[in-house]
Amino acid sequence: MTVEVIGAVALALLLDLLLGDPRWMPHPVRGMGRLIEAGEQTLRRRFPGHERLAGVFLAASMVLGVYALGRGLSSASEQIDPALGVVVQALLIYFSLAPRDLAVHALRVRRELRGGNLEGAKTKVSMMVGRDVAQLDEKGVIRATVESVAENTVDGVTAPLFFAFLGGGSAAIAYRAANTLDSMVGYRHAPYTEIGWASARFDDLLNLLPARLTAWMMPLAGIFLGGSIPGGYRALLRDGRKHDSPNSGLPEAAMAGLLGVRLGGPHWYRERHYPSPWIGFDRRPIAPGDIVKAIGVMAITTLILFLLFSWMRWTVAG
Repeated sequence: MTVEVIGAVALALLLDLLLGDPRWMPHPVRGMGRLIEAGEQTLRRRFPGHERLAGVFLAASMVLGVYALGRGLSSASEQIDPALGVVVQALLIYFSLAPRDLAVHALRVRRELRGGNLEGAKTKVSMMVGRDVAQLDEKGVIRATVESVAENTVDGVTAPLFFAFLGGGSAAIAYRAANTLDSMVGYRHAPYTEIGWASARFDDLLNLLPARLTAWMMPLAGIFLGGSIPGGYRALLRDGRKHDSPNSGLPEAAMAGLLGVRLGGPHWYRERHYPSPWIGFDRRPIAPGDIVKAIGVMAITTLILFLLFSWMRWTVAG
């Protein structure tokens, strides 16, 4: 099955490169979002006063249900024809990926900045981040965009690839279900503090290894794109654990050190000010061009990990 898995992943990446996330096409993640929303409301009513238990049931049922559905589709298609099985696997992996969509959103922010439209850039970046954007200046908008590209390189690209190589399309799409749960209910503030606890912890657990692999590969993109490879590793070691998340700070630190800029810093969220630490080295002012560089880092890192995972899968199978 090694050749089939590698072929399915390669086809999925090609589909994302060509199609991205067209709005005219039904997407399973949007369906997951509706199911999560309905499930949350139903379980709140079914388990009054026991929201953490309701959240455990929501996370477990959603992830296991999506995995079982993906596994069933894969098995049925393989029995009909092995080639059809590869196509179905590729589609499941494709639906779990989002590199082109991430790049498109980031480039929209850059386009608004280049046109001198700071308010338009704030509107675009608000679609990528959860923080309040009203107080951001131009550099703050750029930092938020670069941070989003760095963090979502894991969530939207390398982690799905990791699970695809590990367990095929069903594992990749199940990861996407877990990540979608975290993005919808995995917050520390009310009304999600309890019901989102399991989703947030499970997403952290799933991303532990992919985030570290991604962060350690990111500086190598400097071989092709320029930047400071040693700076990427120094920032990763010095600043990677400064983030509240056990995973997000690692790729952000690697990205900041490679580009030679500072990310992170104080920000506003839900009208509250958070004095978060700075990440990276302030070697030069951050600029709109760093958004394009960040996208390049994402692309090269994806290629490096695709080759690494393919080699590992081939080696283990051999």
